[in-house]
Amino acid sequence: MSSKAGFRGFVVALALVVGAAAHAETTDFWGTRLPDQPTQFIFGYGSLINTPSRDATAGKPVAAIPVRVSAAFGYVRSWSDRAGSGFTALGLRRPFEGEAPMTINGVIYPVAGNDMSAFDAREKGYVRVEVPRALIEAVSWQSMPVQGTVWVYVPKAEGKAPGEGLPVPDAKFPLVESYVDVVIEGGLEYGPDFAREIIETTRDWSPYWLNDRTLARRPWVFDKQFAAIDALLAKSAPCFAQRTFSEDYAAASAAIAKRKGDVCVREAHGR
Repeated sequence: MSSKAGFRGFVVALALVVGAAAHAETTDFWGTRLPDQPTQFIFGYGSLINTPSRDATAGKPVAAIPVRVSAAFGYVRSWSDRAGSGFTALGLRRPFEGEAPMTINGVIYPVAGNDMSAFDAREKGYVRVEVPRALIEAVSWQSMPVQGTVWVYVPKAEGKAPGEGLPVPDAKFPLVESYVDVVIEGGLEYGPDFAREIIETTRDWSPYWLNDRTLARRPWVFDKQFAAIDALLAKSAPCFAQRTFSEDYAAASAAIAKRKGDVCVREAHGR
């Protein structure tokens, strides 16, 4: 057989394989074509990991898949987005000088209809950045979707590229435990190791940390997972020992401002 004929045969075989794969992607076991396959996905790495929080924005409940984004994506999860209500939320930022990008665990979930607009409105102050599919790995028995575009929300400071020139927490924009709880409870949906990974791969933990839980001195009344959350934070989160009740926050934040070279801050930056 000539080389030309052999090449033609290879092309035909390849086309058959690709066609079969594409057919398998959109049909069920009996060969019935599956309708309305999602093509748009969001990677959530903070409060969007939490199912009730995510479903509060989506038009209907959506299932999510736990995943991990490679450090090659070039970002670091950090406390770097200032919410209008006066606290610092999670964001993604570019690494500081001398700092390496990190892996980021979270979830991906499909977005259909008007849901993308709803999530865009929720994530005001962030912009959507595409995550290359090759940089995402599934971390459970569920596999990655075979097709589609994956987006992630990255904070954008005025006049800067996404993830650059972002602030860190301070006295006026502290970490707040009610938000931390939402994130860690979301992680616990996939197990304590997954939740611990969120904590350990997050930078810019801060001594400006307000315990604003409802009945903060008796958290078990409203939050059945508080003990598991606090155990994880105590073991893995820099600055946890400096978390402060609301009535003590003003004095504590003033004391923090007077200190120089705070060990907690150095650890929080991974330095």
